[in-house]
Amino acid sequence: MTLNETLQQLQGLGSESIKKVLLKHGIPEPLYGVKVEELKKINKQVKTGKHELSLQLYDTGIYDAMYLAGLVAEPEKLSKKELEGWAKKATSPAIREYTVAWCAAESRYGMELALKWIDSKDDGIASTGWSTLSNILSITPDEELDVALLKQLLDRVVKTIHSSGNRTRHVMNVFVISAGSYVKELNAAAKAAAKKIGVVTVDMGGTACKVPDAIAYIEKVEAKGYLGRKKKSARCM
Repeated sequence: MTLNETLQQLQGLGSESIKKVLLKHGIPEPLYGVKVEELKKINKQVKTGKHELSLQLYDTGIYDAMYLAGLVAEPEKLSKKELEGWAKKATSPAIREYTVAWCAAESRYGMELALKWIDSKDDGIASTGWSTLSNILSITPDEELDVALLKQLLDRVVKTIHSSGNRTRHVMNVFVISAGSYVKELNAAAKAAAKKIGVVTVDMGGTACKVPDAIAYIEKVEAKGYLGRKKKSARCM
């Protein structure tokens, strides 16, 4: 599929009702309003030239195309420069915290970039970094993780979450949940961190979205017997 063919298909699948929902959730124009399930179907149609198409789709700046770029992408082929470019060009929290973070986590540069991004004073870049870390925890075997470093990051969250940017606060909370849910050795430390943090306040832009209670979420994972269960892919394909 060429870029033009893909964009025509996206435009044809656009829905005004979906577009209104996305706009309410902070997704800026341009966008068509395509359901994620339709984007997943298009991804399955792409058989060749996936890497190049993903770069072209992302560069359009069209939300639906940028989200699709993350599904089409071959993270192992993404260079550090391309991932950093994606992080800078991201137009919304959804693209930063899902598309970019998913692909970064599955790339060879995930941890390196995540640790760089969380030091950024830009709320969008910092939130991308914390989301990348959460995704890395969800797919990486525990024996390949630097648990000591991750405990230091949990301590950092405890000390800085309430003074961090709006989206960064939200994704830091997700990081605590991920640490306690995906990494058995971090379960107790994550719950202890969540207890110290207390209630996390995030402006969700007038939507019905809520900040999850970290301890309750982790305990629910435990109750289901899912503690330490990894995902096959960071991306929701």
